[in-house]
Parts: sequence; structure tokens; C-alpha cells
Amino acid sequence: MERTRFLSLDVFRGMALCLMVIVNTPGAGAEPYPILDHAPWFGFTLADAVFPSFLFAVGNAMAFGASAQTSEAEFWRKTVRRTAIILALGVLTYWFPFFRLTDHGWVYKPFSETRFPGVLQRIALCYFIAAVAARYMGVKGLLALSIALLLGYWGILLAGAPDAATALSKTGNIGNKVDLAVIGQAHMYRKDEGFEPEGLLGTLPATVNVILGYLAGLTIRRMGANAQTVTRFLVTGVALILLALLWSTVFPIGKKLWTSSFVLFTVGIALVVLAGLMAWIDIAGRKFGVRFFEIFGRNPILLYVVAILIQMVLNLIRIDGVGLWSWFGQHVMQALASGPLGSLLTAILYMLLCWLVALWLYRRKIAFRI
Repeated sequence: MERTRFLSLDVFRGMALCLMVIVNTPGAGAEPYPILDHAPWFGFTLADAVFPSFLFAVGNAMAFGASAQTSEAEFWRKTVRRTAIILALGVLTYWFPFFRLTDHGWVYKPFSETRFPGVLQRIALCYFIAAVAARYMGVKGLLALSIALLLGYWGILLAGAPDAATALSKTGNIGNKVDLAVIGQAHMYRKDEGFEPEGLLGTLPATVNVILGYLAGLTIRRMGANAQTVTRFLVTGVALILLALLWSTVFPIGKKLWTSSFVLFTVGIALVVLAGLMAWIDIAGRKFGVRFFEIFGRNPILLYVVAILIQMVLNLIRIDGVGLWSWFGQHVMQALASGPLGSLLTAILYMLLCWLVALWLYRRKIAFRI
């Protein structure tokens, strides 16, 4: 298998990261547009497509980094190291800045209050499971594993509660009980009724997003970015979307519970988008908008962490008791454009600030390799 770099995959990662920053940093002073906010429970918005697309992109990268010639010891060393680093980045990001401001000044923020699960943590665990599976299973084995994980997760949820309504509820589902027992409330998400959206059990179906992303990357690597590959992705993507909609009649689409229908739906969308990018970039050779997202897509993990930390640091600077970035969104951007539009413009401005960091890394050919 030839190690060709496909620009469309970099652009796909860049688009996912760009939208993730916009969704995660709405301006203060107004609610964001509903499409840029996550569905309260079941349902789907544009914001809900971001994280699964990022996981799909992780799988794409795996397909181009994997090598059958890598020894057993080297494979395990690299896989465990990458997993540990991403996990540590996730936990340290939540613990940062290690102190908090109170009425009595700055006080130490105990590690015992730090949230353990999170976006990077889920990426790490999904990557680890998918990487091990890809090492020891062929395409058919990975497809069988994906089906088993999706059906198994559905079965575990239904078996873990007295009725279907409770099984799929926010606080009654078995995944929430597992998180409370294993992680503990002190290390879980403190909003949303105490429900942990990146909990342990939900990692199982989320791993399928990575596995199917890996298989998509493997297909591109073997067949190339051509009309046949585009057609295959389009047909498969539409089929998965339709299957997800059918399944959603009994197992609703929902990001927070990361339902199996949500996995199929988001993978279907990712395949359709990737097919469009291949047709636009790799086949037609179009350049419009490509470089902007390519720059974002070269250092996705590092830039995700940077995006979180910059906002945290800015908000450590207080104006009238409000963090600088929150104050800017509320008092400056809302004065320029009130309501959801001002919130969106603030988020776009912040995304562009992060893009400048990405541009600096890109021009100096700095790539964060784990």
C-alpha cells in the first residue's frame, strides 16, 4: 500500500476542528443559534456532527500511519504512549490553571475535583481500542466488531434498566450508573443533571466512528481518490444515513448518549462530506478554501488544546469581575451585533485567532507528533 498524502483528508480534519472551536466558544451575552448548540438529549444539530467527525478523522490518520512491518513491541509502545499522552493532555487541560480565584484570592484547585472524562480522553480510549483491533483484525473482522459494538451497546442499555424509557433516560441509563460507580461524581461533568457525556460505556459505540474512519482511509489508500471511491463513499454514506433514520425509530439519534443510530448517522454524513471533498480537491483540483482548512488540519490535537487554553488564560484577566474574553463577547461584540449573531461572530473571531496559531506552526513546519 503506497503512502500517498491526500489533501482532502487534511481539509476534512481542518473543517472538523474549525467547527469544533466555533461550537465550543460561543460569545457571552446571548444564546448561540440552536444549530450550533448540542441537542438537549435526542435529536441532531450541526454541533453534534463535530466530535464524531473528529473521531472519524482519527481513524483516517490511523490508516495512513499503520504499517504491517511494525514489530509487535514497537506497535504496543507507540499505541500505549499515544494513548497515555492524549489522556494526560485531557486531564491536565481540565485541571489547568491549577488555581482558582475566590473572594479570598487565588487558591489551589484540588486534583480531587478535576473531571476525568472528556473529549481528549474519549479520543484516546477510542484510538487505543481501534488501533489494537486494526492490528489484529482484517476488514471483515473490523466490520463484525463494529456491528457487535453497536448492537451490544444497545443491548446493554436495554438490559440495564427495568424499561426502555428508563434505559434511554439521562440519569437512569446504565452508562451513567457505571460512571458514578467507577469514576465518581466528583470527577464527572458537573452540569446537565450530573450526566457525563463522555462516559465510559459510550466509548464503545464511539470507537466505531474511529474504526469506520480507518476503513474509509484504508479504502482511499488502496483505491486512490478517484470517481470510483467517491461513488462508493456517497452510496455507503447515504445508505448509513437511511439505516440510522430507520433504527432511530426504536433507538433515537443522540450525541450525549452516543446511540448506535447516532454513530451510523454521523459516519454517513462524514462519508458524504469526504466524498465531496475528494471530488472538489483531489479530482477536480479546486483550490478555493483548501489552504485555510489544510493549515488547521495539520495539528488537530495540539490546536484543540491550544484553543481551550487560550480562552482559559484570557478569562483569568478580570474586568469588573468578568473574564476578559467573556467581557469582550458581552460588551463589545453584543454591542456590534446583538443576539445569536454576535455570539457567532465572537466564536468566528476566536477561531481565526486559533488559526493564526495554526498558521505559525504551519509556516515553521512544526507538526505535533505523538
